[in-house]
Amino acid sequence: MRLSTSNLSRLPANIRIFGHDPSAHGIGIVHLGIGAFHRAHQAVYVDNLLALGAGDWRILGVSLRSRGVRDQLVPQNGLYTLVERDGDREDLRIIGAIADVLVARDNPKAVIDAIAAPSTHIVSLTITEKGYCHIPASGALDGDHPDIVNDVANGSALVSAIGFLAAGLRQRMNSGAGPVTLMSCDNLPQNGAVLKSVLTAFVGTAMPDLDGWLAANVSFPSTMVDRIVPATTESDLARLHTQLGMSDHGMVKAEAFRQWVIEDDFAGPRPDFASVGAQMVDNVQPFELAKLRMLNGSHSTIAYLGLHHGHETVDQAMADPRIAKVVDALMNEAAATLPAVPGLDPESYAEALKARFRNAALGHRLSQIAMDGTQKLPQRLLATIADLHAAGGAPRAAATGVAAWMRHFSGPFVSDPLSEILMAAANDIPAQLVGNAMAIEPVFGPLGSQDWLRELLLEVMPR
Repeated sequence: MRLSTSNLSRLPANIRIFGHDPSAHGIGIVHLGIGAFHRAHQAVYVDNLLALGAGDWRILGVSLRSRGVRDQLVPQNGLYTLVERDGDREDLRIIGAIADVLVARDNPKAVIDAIAAPSTHIVSLTITEKGYCHIPASGALDGDHPDIVNDVANGSALVSAIGFLAAGLRQRMNSGAGPVTLMSCDNLPQNGAVLKSVLTAFVGTAMPDLDGWLAANVSFPSTMVDRIVPATTESDLARLHTQLGMSDHGMVKAEAFRQWVIEDDFAGPRPDFASVGAQMVDNVQPFELAKLRMLNGSHSTIAYLGLHHGHETVDQAMADPRIAKVVDALMNEAAATLPAVPGLDPESYAEALKARFRNAALGHRLSQIAMDGTQKLPQRLLATIADLHAAGGAPRAAATGVAAWMRHFSGPFVSDPLSEILMAAANDIPAQLVGNAMAIEPVFGPLGSQDWLRELLLEVMPR
């Protein structure tokens, strides 16, 4: 027996079930990148909104390539279990915010039609940093990216999120469907501005007729999202089967903490996100800088140092005094680069983050965090290094994270869009390794020519 709307009554009494009738709510949000993070974060906020009586704000999920999530959720009427774990406490809840899931490569027209539908007011994204097909050091569209080259030349066989957005918006323009909000929920500084930049550049090349309409009818609010969502394992699914008395192929697990800060800049209708705990603000940047540099920067550092020292999960790495010492120093370095944020005390924030990192119930694997380092390091660590050095500080801990990343891509396993470049740069001689890595211009940009950084990286290189 598999989780679905027809057998909810068979669930144990301790399983919380969404407090709304899914069939009473239409689709108002199209989400590109319907992975575990979205289902454990934004979809939970929407589920809470629907329970409060919000209108047609259910989510149509889109997977750009993989059929995995569709095959997990569609047979379950879009339902799945969110498992929150904090120490010995575990809370299970069925989420009912997802109306359907499309796979773009199987049905590209349906995705374009969904973006263009008059009932769609928000198109949101969690496509990871690499999904923006941008140059990480500058944020500009990478015109040589294979997906962008394909989508510019072949609009009938789109592969990138940027290409699908442009095609959907052009159809929306031609049909008179009205304005729409594109909302990035990825870990990028000023993610709304990055999305606007890459989409505008793509449109200027591939669909210049869309330029004026795009500028007048589309908004790009930046957001900051925060929740630790480890990958679901086979043992997680087996345990859940026992707890539910039925199988759930779409389960996601997460810590209890979650946060969503949204720039209040919408081109059309939006639900009352604030009523379910999201923070609506005029400027997201202070919040995102704190998160990117203190949380994400520490996460990457923990991952690369932890793997270097033979650990497998974040909590195991945090129990290593060598790594915990670097994390303490890194959070102090990152905090020194932040503007004042009302209601945010960096010292308290750092202590809360470290407590979250020590949550052994999550089993957050370092290999998951270590993926796609070339897309993450510019905003997570290199920005801290540049700002602290400019202010006269010595960013030793942040540099340690970068040096550990260099050691990582000299190892046996690298999962990164630039993996071929990284493997060519790998070298057992530290000076050669640092020199090769700093020459990777999309990652280091102007920092790649700085002798002081080269010397610092050699000094802190993990042995």
